[in-house]
Amino acid sequence: MSTETSDGFRVRVMRPDEVGLAADWAAAEGWNPGLADAACFTTVDADGFLIGELDGEPAATISVINYDSRFAFLGFYIVRPDLRGRGYGWRIWQAGMAHAGDRVVGLDGVVAQQENYQRSGFALAHRNIRFGGRIAAPAAADASTVTSIGDELFEAIAAEDARVFPAPREQFLRAWLRAPSHLGRAIVRDGELAAWGVIRPCRTGWKIGPLDAGDATSADAVFAALVAAAGGGEIFLDVPEPNRAAVALARARGLTPVFETARMYTGPIRAVALDRVFGVTTFELG
Repeated sequence: MSTETSDGFRVRVMRPDEVGLAADWAAAEGWNPGLADAACFTTVDADGFLIGELDGEPAATISVINYDSRFAFLGFYIVRPDLRGRGYGWRIWQAGMAHAGDRVVGLDGVVAQQENYQRSGFALAHRNIRFGGRIAAPAAADASTVTSIGDELFEAIAAEDARVFPAPREQFLRAWLRAPSHLGRAIVRDGELAAWGVIRPCRTGWKIGPLDAGDATSADAVFAALVAAAGGGEIFLDVPEPNRAAVALARARGLTPVFETARMYTGPIRAVALDRVFGVTTFELG
């Protein structure tokens, strides 16, 4: 994809090395991406990362990642601050949505943009709340209860993820679990996956995501094991507000709200078990 207009503004697909620029801009906006996020994100749909250039210089970014033939997720919608209000955002938005075709598109929208998203056909599904705070490293978890995630658990994890996410994303999950800086922990009970999660280093502190569990006790045990694996410090957890048990877990662990987003979709999605989501994977890719 490449489009150019007479005013020198061009939209094209990012090169793999340019996805890091989108992460840098997201960091400047306060989104605090993970250090390995860019490398993991491009494993899904590299053609969905777009950059807008003005006279050859980066002006805007967006990602619209097609997970399958029915669902896409939008993120990294950023216009360089000194170029805002000139229509470049709308133009790269149109290019991104064109990449999605007739798929249902999801996003996590900041408060300031939610009315704009509604005018573009997005409807509110629920709020997500980012909780954060400093936590001392808990004692190491009992290895008989919480275990490190290895390849032998991938099939069970992919099946669990399919219950909580609107589209299959096995390729992304493999990259997410295998990233060298990502630490995964799980609880297997009676041969069944009861809970699992990943913690990763970010520009500031560590972020847990996803954190999926069938009950709050298991979610809390994995949470503690992840924080212990990271050695404690500044911890962030993105929680879907309708899961009251997840909100309670975050507060009980001493975390406080940092900011919120709105999970929005352009149409109906397949049913997801939001009560099992104690931590959203990432606001950029869902």
